[in-house]
Amino acid sequence: MPSKEVICSGMIDRIGLETSNFSYKTNKDSLEEILPIPNHKIGLEKISQLLLDETVGVIKSTQEIEAVGHRVVHGGASFSDTVLINEEVKEKIKQLFELAPLHNPANLEGIIVAEEVFPSAKQVAVFDTAFHQTMPEVAYRYAIPNYLLTENKIRAYGFHGTSHKYVSEKAMGFLEKSSKIITVHLGNGCSITAVKDGKSIDHSMGFGPMNGLIMGTRSGDIDQSVIFYMVNTLGYQLSEVNTVLQKQSGMLGLTGHSDLRDIQANAEKGDLNCQLALDMNVYRIKKYIGSYAAVLNGIDAVVFTAGIGENSAYIRKSVCENMGFLGIELDEAKNAIRSSEIREINTANSQTKILVVPTNEELEIANQVYDLILN
Repeated sequence: MPSKEVICSGMIDRIGLETSNFSYKTNKDSLEEILPIPNHKIGLEKISQLLLDETVGVIKSTQEIEAVGHRVVHGGASFSDTVLINEEVKEKIKQLFELAPLHNPANLEGIIVAEEVFPSAKQVAVFDTAFHQTMPEVAYRYAIPNYLLTENKIRAYGFHGTSHKYVSEKAMGFLEKSSKIITVHLGNGCSITAVKDGKSIDHSMGFGPMNGLIMGTRSGDIDQSVIFYMVNTLGYQLSEVNTVLQKQSGMLGLTGHSDLRDIQANAEKGDLNCQLALDMNVYRIKKYIGSYAAVLNGIDAVVFTAGIGENSAYIRKSVCENMGFLGIELDEAKNAIRSSEIREINTANSQTKILVVPTNEELEIANQVYDLILN
């Protein structure tokens, strides 16, 4: 920084499985492995070892790292901007574990490991909830007693903010003029945002990152009565209900698989549960696009991003089918092209632009960390 030159990059996914994917790339070297990585701590330690490796590493000493940026999913009411991490910040992140149990514990683990590996670096938290602080009160409030908001801060916060912010800005730059955008972030976690003039005005996730679209292991929207029925009639403990809705539902609960690649492959082989799960996933996305089109009073562009949004031509095609009333017309040939660049996949006659914008949360985090430290 500030040149934004990428010195190395990499990723670990399928953490917790025997077949975790590990990739690491520099200008000279490229490594890929499939190996068991049981948790985030072990994954982060493996990354730090490679950064310092005599053969493929890119730094000779941890002293070279001036700052480490951390994505933190839930900032609650305490954080509306990027902050330097201290003990107070870590404690508040910990207090929000229950609201983001799949994320905040791992986020804090990353901070603790980074403090050990890079002891002289500043640790900085970039919150997923920050971008959605512009949502109007009619969007973020729940129809519950007022004191639950004023005293207990129960409201919709929104998530995946770094991704939605990055891709909406990229889309506006690409189109030069676009004030009404719907950004669709589809990965293991999924969310959708209505963006007007660069600001989030509504979002599918709420108090925690569990509701909205169907996700890898999370249920998305569900009738609250189901929770009471599971507890009062079926005998579940509340902790068990939380585990079911957070870790055993979504695509995993419907198919036995949480990775969309596996689900698509099985659907193609005739697995009816997998095909139904794909149809349900698409149906939910369509519902949100329709509701946000009403909120925005029209759409200039629909933007697909994140692992599934960028790579699944099938999901994009299915979402855009029979959406002509919103001026959405997909060009199937363009949709089939795989590229790491921002691209249009709509027909020439489509009134609404359809874009695939590769998200770059790492760059967005780096930009925010650099701006904070510079100032």
